[in-house]
Amino acid sequence: MAEFAILGGSDPRPGLLFYCQHSLGIGHLMRSFALCQALSARYRVQLLCGGRIPEGISPPGSFDVIALPPIAANLDFSLVSHDATLDLEQTFALRAELIVEQFRALRPAVVAVELFPFGRKKFSRELLPLLEAAREPPRPLVVCSLRDLLVGRADRQEHDERASQIANAYFDALLVHADPRFARLEETFHPRSPLRIPVLYTGYVVRADTEVSGSSGDRRPVVVVSVGSGAQGEALLTAAAGAQPEILETTGLTMRMIAGPHVREDVWERLQAASPGQPGLDLVRVVPALVPELQRARVSVSHCGYNTILEVLRTGVPALIVPAIEEGDQERERAQRLQKLGLVRVLPRERLDPRSLAAEVREVLGFPRGVFDLDVDGARASVDILARLERTLNAGGRPQGWSSEDPTHAASSQDRRRPRSSAPGSSGHRGR
Repeated sequence: MAEFAILGGSDPRPGLLFYCQHSLGIGHLMRSFALCQALSARYRVQLLCGGRIPEGISPPGSFDVIALPPIAANLDFSLVSHDATLDLEQTFALRAELIVEQFRALRPAVVAVELFPFGRKKFSRELLPLLEAAREPPRPLVVCSLRDLLVGRADRQEHDERASQIANAYFDALLVHADPRFARLEETFHPRSPLRIPVLYTGYVVRADTEVSGSSGDRRPVVVVSVGSGAQGEALLTAAAGAQPEILETTGLTMRMIAGPHVREDVWERLQAASPGQPGLDLVRVVPALVPELQRARVSVSHCGYNTILEVLRTGVPALIVPAIEEGDQERERAQRLQKLGLVRVLPRERLDPRSLAAEVREVLGFPRGVFDLDVDGARASVDILARLERTLNAGGRPQGWSSEDPTHAASSQDRRRPRSSAPGSSGHRGR
């Protein structure tokens, strides 16, 4: 990844400026990587990366990653500058200037902003100047890239109203990276003023380099415990380490624990100190990809973040979910929906302890999982949607004010159906 630089060149593809801020975990970053990789087939993509990329995680080489002075979040969600020479206010001021400079140097055909204004309110001081600059002619297409479920908030009505007003004022469309049969925006977004821009469902986004292959016969007697970035994984990692001797004794399964790049150093050191003397426990901090680990496992134990759960479900590994402690509980909501479809078992985090975890792993081994049937073609669909929106813009129109019955916006009657759970071996349906 290059330090911040104004990048140009003679590439004939239209430019696309993609903003992503990952503050605590890495889910937003990994989804943005997958989107940018797909978009680079059509666009000259520059990803403005607002957080530090952890060691062991490399972006695809198909687009430029431009490092802004990094800002991160503490576990209490307060922000901190990771640039030792700048305090937080100075970092924000510099970032706002650099972002607008990069926009004016690239003059992109498309500006994509991840999550904002539906989240990242604290970053409005650097994003509103970008959105104002994007009003300058020639105006680019401006879209928001959004995950499936929004977090709940104490000030939800006020927050949602502000988000709706900003979206209507500055954005041309909203791309929701979800299957609308499973999650729809209006279920977790309730402004007083309705959105006047099209809401376009792309399907879920998965990494292009995470092909699922093999069969259930290739699985080994191992439980894979993964906690995403690891920033919020201490409770699950500690409980899993405590449960591992009982799991080994009662099921014969060993445990491979992936602690994550952002696990706290004291937690990592404590786990390392215990693992050499604990038979059947293999501890690693980062793996190149989670899918191969899951394809070889008999059981997965994990949180329920967007990226992790898609990899769990796509590999078909029997899964126990322990939602992470997260502001707004979007993980709990996602886990409950998947449990209702018969796709996972859920251990509520308030019941998490070694004995309960060991018991649930035994239950998962005999769990008759339903068929995973969600649309995961969201990266490719996002490229097609942006191309369609660009054609409208180039023809002299703008997406604002489109009817909800416009064919590029309205979900078909099949898309509106909830995915059904099925007995293993039965055929499913797809929403695209």
